[in-house]
Amino acid sequence: MNTQAFQSWGRVLNPLHEVLPMPSRHAPLSLPQGGSMLPYGNGRSYGDSNLNPGGALVLGRQLDRFIDFDPATGLLTCEAGVLLSEILQLLVPQGWFLTVTPGTQFVTVGGAIANDVHGKNHHAVGSFGNHTTQFELLRSDGSRRVCSPTHNADWFGATVGGLGLTGLITWAQIQLRRIANPYVHTESIRFHSLEEFFVLSQASEADHEYTVAWIDCAFGGKRLGRGLFTRGNHASALVGAAAGAARTPSAGESTRRVPFTPPISLINPASLKAFNLAYFHRQRGEQVRALQHYRPFFYPLDALHEWNRIYGPKGFYQYQCVIPPGRALAATHQLLQAIAASGMGSFLAVLKQFGAPASQGLLSFPMPGTTLALDFPNQGPRLHQLFAELDRIVLASGGRLYPAKDGRMGGQLFKAGYPRWHEFSQFIDPRFSSGFWRRVTEIS
Repeated sequence: MNTQAFQSWGRVLNPLHEVLPMPSRHAPLSLPQGGSMLPYGNGRSYGDSNLNPGGALVLGRQLDRFIDFDPATGLLTCEAGVLLSEILQLLVPQGWFLTVTPGTQFVTVGGAIANDVHGKNHHAVGSFGNHTTQFELLRSDGSRRVCSPTHNADWFGATVGGLGLTGLITWAQIQLRRIANPYVHTESIRFHSLEEFFVLSQASEADHEYTVAWIDCAFGGKRLGRGLFTRGNHASALVGAAAGAARTPSAGESTRRVPFTPPISLINPASLKAFNLAYFHRQRGEQVRALQHYRPFFYPLDALHEWNRIYGPKGFYQYQCVIPPGRALAATHQLLQAIAASGMGSFLAVLKQFGAPASQGLLSFPMPGTTLALDFPNQGPRLHQLFAELDRIVLASGGRLYPAKDGRMGGQLFKAGYPRWHEFSQFIDPRFSSGFWRRVTEIS
């Protein structure tokens, strides 16, 4: 039996797994010698939703072939292990872009479907599953189902956002969107309160496809809720011609990486406050316009490979929640107050709005409301005390946490946030499981 340690992106977990190869989309699944299995893509989930401690992982990244592309319609068919970065490298020069992309390009198509990922344009186009037209699902009994919103629609809804538990996606077809060039018109606006953020968001949604904000979590008092709001649209063909002639180094792929794991986390109260202060004041004016290549706009963290090492040997947790519109302002204020009071703020704090487009999956995370994403160095019991307070606020407001970012949510919060979890469980492949699923459903 071939065993290997697989580490969560948060670097908190590092369990051993039996390794199951998947050399071809036409091959049957190799069944584990005992216990359960789970598809594993490029390992960018932060917690244990893509880990199966004590069981096996199916190496889905091996399914990395393009199958078909229609340049007239933008329909792409590829194997599920293809990275979003590989799609962009191939098709951006041909005038096509991902309709929905998360904050990293280094995730697989199968992982994007299984987590129903979202981007800066959810208010306009919804999540990844909304633009997935069909896929093939391979089950442990050898059966194969082609699923779409109109064919095997119940399996489609269970698998989109289904965390890899319904079987292995072997190939998928996704709808891309046209672009004139690789550039984005951006505008960065400094705001000084949460109320100002909500006003900016509402005013920006009609005319800007992409909106997102960095928010300062290090300070309370009058500085609580301040940040930088960014909005953008893809550039026109005329703008792109001028930009292409003056291509900047930031447009290229970065080769920078964190070379080693420091003995302690580089994120601490002193460095956090210094960073947040500098970041808030980094732009000279209250409002700055720019023309950016898509990579630094959509994937700023991808410019530094293995950036997750900066949190030291104990790793970090990410906490991402969404709060329904009626409670969003009050609950977000409470969350930021609790974080500021704890002294354990996040420097990678992202605030944005989800819109009305309904997600396709039974366990999809996005819903109308406000989503806040934060990173915290692993500080043991002290951090978990803060998480308990944040959980209380999210639960009371009718919100939920994002499974792809979670490594410690309890069953009560999960079941309240995902009331269709029991309906979903009927679609789980009997040979598939994960550490996340056993934890939140309290299965030993």
